[in-house]
Amino acid sequence: MDLFDNVDKTHINELGEFGLIDHLTKNIKLTHKSTLKGVGDDAAVLDYAGKKVLVSTDMLLEGIHFDLAYTPLKHLGYKAVQVNLSDICAMNATPAQVTVSIGMSSKYTLEAIEELYEGIYLACEKYRVDIIGGDTTSSKQGLVISITVLGYADEESITYRNGAQEGDLICVSGDLGGAYTGLQLLEREKLVYLENPQIQPDLEGKDYIIERQLKPEARLDIIDLLKNMNVKPTAMIDVSDGLASEVLHICTQSNKGCQLYEEKIPIDPMTYETAREFNLDPTICALSGGEDYELLFTVKQADYDKIKNDVDISIIGYITEPAAGRNLISKSGQVHELKAQGWNAFKK
Repeated sequence: MDLFDNVDKTHINELGEFGLIDHLTKNIKLTHKSTLKGVGDDAAVLDYAGKKVLVSTDMLLEGIHFDLAYTPLKHLGYKAVQVNLSDICAMNATPAQVTVSIGMSSKYTLEAIEELYEGIYLACEKYRVDIIGGDTTSSKQGLVISITVLGYADEESITYRNGAQEGDLICVSGDLGGAYTGLQLLEREKLVYLENPQIQPDLEGKDYIIERQLKPEARLDIIDLLKNMNVKPTAMIDVSDGLASEVLHICTQSNKGCQLYEEKIPIDPMTYETAREFNLDPTICALSGGEDYELLFTVKQADYDKIKNDVDISIIGYITEPAAGRNLISKSGQVHELKAQGWNAFKK
């Protein structure tokens, strides 16, 4: 179905801005006690009862952050929420509310925007996050999605990027590089389709890496897991721009060095095989690919026994004194300077 084919579709201008907002928000149900007032007034009203409030905003632009040639609008809405929730998780905190602002061009029908919001609502329902406001407007630059997320935590629980100490273990959740290899596959099939629209995409058996790109999941479960283990990370960040970039962020802000071991970096077999199909180094995909939205964090060595047997946490290195440098130890034992080559939003 062509979402932009206006035959038997509803034009947005038939509803107007306020009619569209009413249409999209009429079924919102609030789940957090901290949400005293959500959508429907000039501002939302929140009460966190002594907790510290965390706020983060991300913007997604058509043609820069997503390609509608292979990104279903429902998946896009879901992902737009997830990348914001991940920022709150990266502070060792709990996301609770979001505001959603959308800019859209005249090519979008009501049905297309409904599909986008279906994904947004699905993500909020799954993670028990309240939608409390936002904005809609016209756009001449394609689809623009801006989401602000609010979360909460006890002051002593909040984890920053600058707390890593010498000797701390470097850990990461899940596996890495899948989102990047999934993107390479989607881009290849897009080119094939553009050359011959009669050829169907060849994505069989690649569900995992496609989902890693189109439908990532914020790792709120890791936050809960660490709390249940009675482990508080000393530093934390989410892997949005590639493992190397995120490790260097922690090292820079903590004024420390690191030893990272290639053989310890978790890479799913499908990611590994697909990277090789594209003549890519799977390790480079993990180090520089980005968009995995896993959590990278450091813990004290005293917490080793608590985390060592968890299948969803990999210990991939340790923090050193600044003079030791920031290094990647290859599988062959060679020492390489760790460099960030992740995604750059402003590259031409």
